[in-house]
Amino acid sequence: MAAIQCKVVLKGPELEETFRLRYRVYCEERGFERPEDHPDGLEVDRFDVHARHFASYNSGGNMVGTVRIILHSDEGFPIERNCRLDEDRPLCVGARFGEISRLALSKDIRRRAEDAYIYSGSVPPVEEALTTSDDRRRRHEIVIGMYKLLYMESKRMGLTHWYTVMSKGLHTLLGRLGIVFRPIGPEQYYHGLRTPYMGDISEIERNVLRMNPAFYEEATGELKKTSGLTAEE
Repeated sequence: MAAIQCKVVLKGPELEETFRLRYRVYCEERGFERPEDHPDGLEVDRFDVHARHFASYNSGGNMVGTVRIILHSDEGFPIERNCRLDEDRPLCVGARFGEISRLALSKDIRRRAEDAYIYSGSVPPVEEALTTSDDRRRRHEIVIGMYKLLYMESKRMGLTHWYTVMSKGLHTLLGRLGIVFRPIGPEQYYHGLRTPYMGDISEIERNVLRMNPAFYEEATGELKKTSGLTAEE
């Protein structure tokens, strides 16, 4: 895979292109959202104005992936509106949450197996694990790059926990890298079969350090270089 660049997208044509990519994936390809609800070809919802958006580009400058993290607002979080959550889930008093959502990858770079476990819930085989030392990592470079940038921006914003709703396959894939999310509700139908999860960023840092120290050093090194923060702060 050619080199991938991941960046924060704040406004203008680039932000509009993230909504167009989401429309292609969520409305046209996967049928998660109704096209008639987005007649302008942009998949946008009420949470986008409260979100930080991210995009990945290939070496030709084409957008091939996007994801967002929704910040706290009076709208709350989608996970609270759309999922049944365990009453005894950790409350994390004093925590600062963001919700990761709308992961969309261009069909031009998705492989059939990856399409299955990211969007349809199949569990990837062990040989498809995310690694930091061989060609398999390069096949998942877009997802890894966006989660690394999500982490760095979350640390800069002072977030301590993530919400997310994802398939069993994506949960397994991320877990093999050390990005471990804990279920906080039963599997249910929301953009396919999905489970609501919560991630403690400090716990994720410890897991990644233990399981993938090279990736940990890569992510935290960039964080320290660009902001002066450390993983523990």
